[in-house]
Amino acid sequence: MSIPTALIGIAMLSCLMGVTVLGSLFRAQIPGIHRWCWATGLLVVTATLLLFRRMDIVVVSASVLLIVASLMALQGFRQFFHQRPSTTWEYVAIGPILAAIVYWTYVSPDVDARGALISGYLAYIRFVIAWIVQRHRPAGRPKYGYHFVSAAAILGALVHAVRCVIYGFGLAHETVFLEPTPINVAFLGVATMTLPALSVGMVMLAHDRLAERMERLATIDDLTGVLGRRAFIAQSEALFDVAKVTRSKLSIAILDIDNFKSINDRYGHAAGDKALAQVASTISSGIRQTDVVGRIGGEEFALLLPLTGKEDAARLTNRLRAIVAESVSRAPNGDVTCTLSAGIDEFGASDTVASVMARADTALYAAKASGRNCVMLAGASHSRWAEPTETGAAR
Repeated sequence: MSIPTALIGIAMLSCLMGVTVLGSLFRAQIPGIHRWCWATGLLVVTATLLLFRRMDIVVVSASVLLIVASLMALQGFRQFFHQRPSTTWEYVAIGPILAAIVYWTYVSPDVDARGALISGYLAYIRFVIAWIVQRHRPAGRPKYGYHFVSAAAILGALVHAVRCVIYGFGLAHETVFLEPTPINVAFLGVATMTLPALSVGMVMLAHDRLAERMERLATIDDLTGVLGRRAFIAQSEALFDVAKVTRSKLSIAILDIDNFKSINDRYGHAAGDKALAQVASTISSGIRQTDVVGRIGGEEFALLLPLTGKEDAARLTNRLRAIVAESVSRAPNGDVTCTLSAGIDEFGASDTVASVMARADTALYAAKASGRNCVMLAGASHSRWAEPTETGAAR
């Protein structure tokens, strides 16, 4: 068995394992994963064809499959990063490339020209993959997997580019496709290493996307798009630690939608969910950049206000209350308007997050008892920041 044949066999087995792993991730519905899997599968077929006698028809078929698989892998990377799968000229270019392969195989046989053309195309694909991965790498995610894919793609691109130059400028010659020359052995050796590396890299990116989803589910409330309870409390503790070190003010507001059950009863739970999302969106767009909002219960939200005493926090919260009261959520059975009641308290040096939230929650219940649609300061039941409405509920 020749060295090129052995390397092709190794590449085939590596790609076959890649297909198995990528196929197991189909149900995760990760963008690009299907194209990656199909591209790797086509590479398995390509390698299998080249293991047999390398007749002209086999070489042409393998070359076509290699070009299609490479473009499909590139499209998969673009889809993964939510980009348009391919550009028009890439599709247009395939026609002349395939025509040239057929020409240099049957009409005017030229193994060097054919090899230079295919290597040049593959070098382009690999360079673009590396650029896409670095250009669109998501901020805040672990960098290793993305750097690994870029490095594997660049290494493969450099090898193909060198091979393209060598055969394109006549620096070396071959009369038989992939004859065991030192250049071809080196080329196949690096290709055998970079192909499975790219497959591993694809799996790493897919798992990072899954991890990001899980982290988001644990951090962000899926319905409203704000922080969930656990993440909000963690953020509260972190900001409280900063406030203690810097001796700065920090206040918290607990906000609750008034008579939310009546919205579900009258308009249905779908309308209630939409109203929740509307309130969360209104609060999020009305707070300052430094403020933090979270959903800590069914229809209960909490707001952290750094560098803010409770009097100023009450004014800011009351402004939000007024904005929410004027906003409308559309429902099939009519428009839904919500009002908020809120309790406010300020963190003290000897407090805990739980103790401050408990006092703000008590102030919230005082606001409810005072007629709803108002803001109360903890420990000061007479400090009401809005007149209650008559219904205190959805109109």
